[in-house]
Amino acid sequence: MWCTGDSVNRGLDRTASLTCEQNALRHCQAPTHTPPSSVRMELVAPPLLPSDLAPQKPVPVAIRRRLPEWLKVQLPTSSAFTRTRLLLSDLRLHTVCESAQCPNHWECWSKGTATFMIAGDRCTRACGFCAVSTAKPLPLDPGEPERVAEATRRMGLRHVVITAVARDDLADGGAAHFQATIAAVRERNPGIVVEVLTPDFLDRESSLDMVLDARPEVFNHNLETVRRLTPSVRHRATYDRSLSVLAKAKARGGPGLATKSGLMLGLGETLSEVRDAMIDLRASQVDILTLGQYLQPTRQHLPVVDFIPPSVFAELKEQAESLGFVHVASGPLVRSSYHADEFSPAIPPSVTDQNS
Repeated sequence: MWCTGDSVNRGLDRTASLTCEQNALRHCQAPTHTPPSSVRMELVAPPLLPSDLAPQKPVPVAIRRRLPEWLKVQLPTSSAFTRTRLLLSDLRLHTVCESAQCPNHWECWSKGTATFMIAGDRCTRACGFCAVSTAKPLPLDPGEPERVAEATRRMGLRHVVITAVARDDLADGGAAHFQATIAAVRERNPGIVVEVLTPDFLDRESSLDMVLDARPEVFNHNLETVRRLTPSVRHRATYDRSLSVLAKAKARGGPGLATKSGLMLGLGETLSEVRDAMIDLRASQVDILTLGQYLQPTRQHLPVVDFIPPSVFAELKEQAESLGFVHVASGPLVRSSYHADEFSPAIPPSVTDQNS
């Protein structure tokens, strides 16, 4: 069995189909009784309803393109997938794997790994690419840090990735919750490598310092897309703010901190724009880069403009390495935390920006 990632909303299609049938019946319903043979029958057009007279605007429907073969993934057959799912359910934890509809969560859960999403599953932003729900968030759960720590222990992780929804409703953007979660994870899991994937915290240095004070080994904040497309792709976030957050994290986090960022491809960017974004990231002293294919979560999200072939991802990997990135993960199915444990967070002090 193959999972294409093309999650067509069949319920919506069925509702639309029923609506069409109901409209047809409204205008063309057959008589419910048989008239006497002496009565002459004439077909009379039904009266026009106000809705029929009003000009109808076409409803835009995003065309879902078929996925190329290189984006099809095999569904899991191992028992580890079920064990991971039950563990997360038992501890009442959210993962970005499910909430963001990551195409790799079948593989990762089958290997007993997951990316924990803290501070709830309701985001205060509405980015055009993201499947995480946008709604008024619930209060923070004070017991969540300990449950993340326990899940990390039970799963036997050596490298844990912790992310969060944007919490613009909180004064610190959820930074203190990050700090508490990192501390709890370290207490129960000595020697673990902690990677955080954070929102931009509206570029508040106090929030950034709260996270950095917990001493994560890897600080990740995604640029997501090129400068030109940022206004239409990212809600409230800005290109330059993200670069500022990454630069400040590198400067304030100390020499042992690795910084990381990622770009989605296939939204209509050009290769020269991608290269410019990579140069901008190196100018902000980013060490690790991820490049992956954007996939449309639902028809309400931004459509895929291009499916980038693996050969182009390979070329971009070479370009990124030539720019000075210490580690580059580039491929159609690459995501921010995909195989995150394959990179050692020890950053050589001699590594400096090669574009200055």
